[in-house]
Amino acid sequence: MSPSASVKPSSQDGRLAETFGAPVADLYERAAVPGAAALTRALELRGFLALAEEQVARVRDRVHEAMAPGRDMDELSAGDLRSDAQWLAAALDARDGYLTALGELLRTMPAQSEERSSRPVEFAQPQITTTLPPTAAPAPPRAGAAPGPRP
Repeated sequence: MSPSASVKPSSQDGRLAETFGAPVADLYERAAVPGAAALTRALELRGFLALAEEQVARVRDRVHEAMAPGRDMDELSAGDLRSDAQWLAAALDARDGYLTALGELLRTMPAQSEERSSRPVEFAQPQITTTLPPTAAPAPPRAGAAPGPRP
Protein backbone atom coordinates (compact mmCIF):
# COMPACT_ATOMS: atom_id res chain seq x y z
CA MET A 1 0.00 0.00 0.00
CA SER A 2 1.34 3.45 -0.85
CA PRO A 3 1.91 6.08 1.83
CA SER A 4 -0.43 9.00 2.41
CA ALA A 5 -0.21 12.00 0.11
CA SER A 6 0.94 14.06 3.09
CA VAL A 7 4.29 12.24 3.12
CA LYS A 8 4.79 12.05 -0.64
CA PRO A 9 7.07 14.76 -2.01
CA SER A 10 5.76 17.35 -4.46
CA SER A 11 7.49 19.86 -6.69
CA GLN A 12 5.95 22.74 -4.70
CA ASP A 13 7.03 21.75 -1.17
CA GLY A 14 9.74 24.42 -1.07
CA ARG A 15 7.34 27.12 -2.19
CA LEU A 16 4.78 26.07 0.45
CA ALA A 17 7.45 26.10 3.16
CA GLU A 18 8.56 29.57 2.05
CA THR A 19 5.03 30.95 1.90
CA PHE A 20 3.87 29.55 5.24
CA GLY A 21 7.21 29.74 7.07
CA ALA A 22 7.59 26.08 8.07
CA PRO A 23 8.45 22.67 6.58
CA VAL A 24 5.55 20.81 4.99
CA ALA A 25 5.40 18.22 7.80
CA ASP A 26 4.85 21.04 10.32
CA LEU A 27 2.23 22.65 8.08
CA TYR A 28 0.02 19.58 8.35
CA GLU A 29 0.05 20.01 12.15
CA ARG A 30 -0.81 23.72 11.81
CA ALA A 31 -3.68 22.94 9.45
CA ALA A 32 -5.42 20.96 12.21
CA VAL A 33 -6.05 24.22 14.10
CA PRO A 34 -9.37 25.94 13.38
CA GLY A 35 -9.05 29.10 11.31
CA ALA A 36 -6.36 27.75 8.96
CA ALA A 37 -8.62 27.56 5.90
CA ALA A 38 -6.06 28.85 3.38
CA LEU A 39 -3.38 26.50 4.69
CA THR A 40 -5.81 23.57 4.62
CA ARG A 41 -6.76 24.35 1.02
CA ALA A 42 -3.11 24.70 0.01
CA LEU A 43 -2.24 21.35 1.60
CA GLU A 44 -5.18 19.65 -0.11
CA LEU A 45 -3.97 20.93 -3.47
CA ARG A 46 -0.43 19.88 -2.55
CA GLY A 47 -1.65 16.34 -1.83
CA PHE A 48 -3.48 16.12 -5.16
CA LEU A 49 -0.36 17.48 -6.89
CA ALA A 50 1.88 14.92 -5.18
CA LEU A 51 -0.38 12.08 -6.37
CA ALA A 52 -0.54 13.43 -9.93
CA GLU A 53 3.26 13.82 -10.03
CA GLU A 54 3.64 10.25 -8.79
CA GLN A 55 1.39 9.05 -11.64
CA VAL A 56 3.40 11.04 -14.21
CA ALA A 57 6.62 9.46 -12.89
CA ARG A 58 5.12 5.95 -12.94
CA VAL A 59 4.00 6.19 -16.56
CA ARG A 60 7.27 7.83 -17.61
CA ASP A 61 9.27 5.04 -15.95
CA ARG A 62 7.05 2.36 -17.52
CA VAL A 63 7.59 3.85 -21.00
CA HIS A 64 11.33 4.15 -20.43
CA GLU A 65 11.47 0.52 -19.30
CA ALA A 66 9.48 -0.63 -22.35
CA MET A 67 11.79 1.33 -24.65
CA ALA A 68 15.07 0.33 -22.97
CA PRO A 69 17.84 -0.48 -25.48
CA GLY A 70 18.34 -4.02 -24.14
CA ARG A 71 14.64 -4.87 -24.26
CA ASP A 72 13.46 -7.56 -26.71
CA MET A 73 11.63 -5.90 -29.59
CA ASP A 74 9.09 -8.71 -29.63
CA GLU A 75 7.87 -7.43 -26.25
CA LEU A 76 7.02 -3.98 -27.65
CA SER A 77 3.31 -3.25 -27.99
CA ALA A 78 1.96 -0.27 -29.87
CA GLY A 79 -1.31 -0.67 -27.98
CA ASP A 80 0.43 -0.53 -24.60
CA LEU A 81 2.43 2.52 -25.66
CA ARG A 82 -0.76 4.22 -26.91
CA SER A 83 -2.45 3.54 -23.57
CA ASP A 84 0.58 4.84 -21.71
CA ALA A 85 0.51 7.99 -23.85
CA GLN A 86 -3.14 8.54 -22.91
CA TRP A 87 -2.43 7.91 -19.22
CA LEU A 88 0.52 10.30 -19.38
CA ALA A 89 -1.57 13.00 -21.05
CA ALA A 90 -4.27 12.66 -18.37
CA ALA A 91 -1.73 12.71 -15.53
CA LEU A 92 0.05 15.75 -16.98
CA ASP A 93 -3.26 17.58 -17.42
CA ALA A 94 -4.14 16.88 -13.79
CA ARG A 95 -0.69 18.00 -12.64
CA ASP A 96 -0.95 21.23 -14.65
CA GLY A 97 -4.38 21.95 -13.16
CA TYR A 98 -3.18 21.41 -9.59
CA LEU A 99 -0.05 23.50 -10.22
CA THR A 100 -2.17 26.34 -11.56
CA ALA A 101 -4.66 26.23 -8.68
CA LEU A 102 -1.92 26.03 -6.04
CA GLY A 103 0.08 28.78 -7.73
CA GLU A 104 -2.93 31.12 -7.78
CA LEU A 105 -3.66 30.40 -4.13
CA LEU A 106 -0.07 31.02 -3.07
CA ARG A 107 0.15 34.22 -5.13
CA THR A 108 -2.68 35.70 -3.11
CA MET A 109 -0.99 34.90 0.21
CA PRO A 110 1.52 37.23 1.84
CA ALA A 111 4.90 35.70 2.65
CA GLN A 112 5.23 34.62 6.27
CA SER A 113 8.18 35.66 8.37
CA GLU A 114 8.89 35.81 12.05
CA GLU A 115 9.35 39.59 11.97
CA ARG A 116 6.07 40.29 10.22
CA SER A 117 3.93 38.00 12.30
CA SER A 118 5.27 39.22 15.65
CA ARG A 119 4.96 42.97 14.95
CA PRO A 120 1.72 44.85 14.59
CA VAL A 121 1.12 46.62 11.33
CA GLU A 122 2.17 50.25 11.35
CA PHE A 123 0.87 52.75 8.87
CA ALA A 124 2.88 55.82 8.06
CA GLN A 125 0.81 58.95 8.51
CA PRO A 126 2.13 61.76 6.33
CA GLN A 127 2.16 65.14 8.01
CA ILE A 128 2.05 68.32 6.03
CA THR A 129 3.64 71.28 7.71
CA THR A 130 3.77 74.73 6.19
CA THR A 131 4.43 78.17 7.50
CA LEU A 132 2.69 81.21 6.22
CA PRO A 133 4.84 84.13 5.20
CA PRO A 134 4.71 87.05 7.62
CA THR A 135 2.34 89.79 6.52
CA ALA A 136 3.41 93.37 7.01
CA ALA A 137 0.12 95.02 6.17
CA PRO A 138 -3.28 93.86 5.05
CA ALA A 139 -3.96 94.04 1.33
CA PRO A 140 -6.10 96.92 0.08
CA PRO A 141 -9.78 96.02 -0.36
CA ARG A 142 -9.64 96.00 -4.16
CA ALA A 143 -6.19 94.44 -4.50
CA GLY A 144 -6.02 92.27 -7.60
CA ALA A 145 -9.51 93.29 -8.78
CA ALA A 146 -10.04 94.35 -12.38
CA PRO A 147 -10.16 98.08 -12.76
CA GLY A 148 -13.69 99.42 -12.94
CA PRO A 149 -15.03 102.09 -15.28
CA ARG A 150 -13.90 105.60 -14.48
CA PRO A 151 -16.47 108.25 -13.82
